[in-house]
Amino acid sequence: MSVADLPKVELHLHHEGAAPPAFIRQLAAEKKADISKVFNDQGGYAFNDFVHFLSVYEAATSVLKTPEDYARLTTAVLEESAANGVVYSETFISPDFCGGGDVSAWREYLHAIQEAADAAEKAHGIILRGVVTCVRHFGPEKAKASALCAAETAGDWITGFGMGGDEGQGHQGDFAYAYDMTREAGLKLTTHAGEFGGPESVREAIRDLNVERIGHGVRSIEDAGLVQELVDRQITLEVCPGSNVVLGLYPNIAAHPIQRLRDAGVRVTVSTDDPPFFGTTMRREYDMLNQAFGWDADDFAALNKTAAEAAFCDEDTRARILQKLETA
Repeated sequence: MSVADLPKVELHLHHEGAAPPAFIRQLAAEKKADISKVFNDQGGYAFNDFVHFLSVYEAATSVLKTPEDYARLTTAVLEESAANGVVYSETFISPDFCGGGDVSAWREYLHAIQEAADAAEKAHGIILRGVVTCVRHFGPEKAKASALCAAETAGDWITGFGMGGDEGQGHQGDFAYAYDMTREAGLKLTTHAGEFGGPESVREAIRDLNVERIGHGVRSIEDAGLVQELVDRQITLEVCPGSNVVLGLYPNIAAHPIQRLRDAGVRVTVSTDDPPFFGTTMRREYDMLNQAFGWDADDFAALNKTAAEAAFCDEDTRARILQKLETA
């Protein structure tokens, strides 16, 4: 068995960002929506930089208009994940895109997503859980609406709350109200930081939001004191190496700091972020890490054990994940 064939745990996956381009094109055709500028000549998603990526992401998402659309999306995403050996995944879903922040509408979208996820688990054995996200560049007030949706549906399936979007907009602490609300509802917390925002954004996330995980967090490597704080607090990083290279943080995988972070004792995991946008899959991530750093089956087994331990799920589900990993 090659390392790419190993069972995998993925903690950082944007639901719409995982939509296969062919699926979005089909949906656009059904709705007679012209989003041709979203695609390149090869049929993939086309963008120039991170800010442009965000606008392309939102344009592609614009054809997802109903709970049924999201049910179909969930099926497509989970079929792809399962084909890449993912046995457990957490997906970032935003009420801003699923009902516009209205709790009643959000429940309808969520029901459709969960039904599709349950069917995929029966068909492919993959387990999915949802992490509600607010969108940073939509501002703190909209984040409160997303947090309310998360708090009202917190439970065995909606297990976490996080924040994505443009790190250049505002500060982590601007969203403390939303995080306090979801923490009180019993949700686990993460946020994007240390990607474009630098190490100080990670410090802000820890200090002002008291998160348990950090989405990306790779630029923590630029601050030795921060690296030690991550180790001491046992904060897990949701690292997406391929995404970081495509968006220009590092010139190639060999230059990526994931090995140095791991060597320093930081809890790191591996995910794809928005895989079709960045031309990657979980199998490809594993192959690239194997080639760049010589990681073998034992390294990936340890990586997946860390991810399972950091997963925002109940203990019975965690035991099922670990069993899937150990069986392989």
